[in-house]
Amino acid sequence: MSFKRILVAVDNEPVAARAVDVAIDLARAVGGELSLVCVVDPAAANAGAGTGLAASELVALAQADARRLLESFRERAGRQPLPLEFVVVGKPAAEIVKAAKEWPADVIVIGSHGRGGVSRVLLGSVAEAVMRHATCPVLVVRALE
Repeated sequence: MSFKRILVAVDNEPVAARAVDVAIDLARAVGGELSLVCVVDPAAANAGAGTGLAASELVALAQADARRLLESFRERAGRQPLPLEFVVVGKPAAEIVKAAKEWPADVIVIGSHGRGGVSRVLLGSVAEAVMRHATCPVLVVRALE
């Protein structure tokens, strides 16, 4: 199996930067193409309900933030051709898997905090859900301790 099309799922957590670095190294090693995906979860709009902004406005602001985040990761990659970029709205795990199918990716790279026990039950694990549902291999990058 060849990993020529590498999809990296990113967010604003520090572990995402580590996942991007690993994916960049992998892409360079195999001469692969890199793509970035950032998912805006509309449920996060409910968290900003006290701001006086409509949910659609909050989602639009989150999408703009996601595009800026992708731009910073694109600059980090510092290579031509520039990575493809996806900003999508929906449930993170489902949208990452969907982007990997539609692009189509040979491998998904995703960061994980490696939480266990109660934290994982309460917060869920996007990385675990992606591993369960992806049709391609998933490389999970752990946070540095």
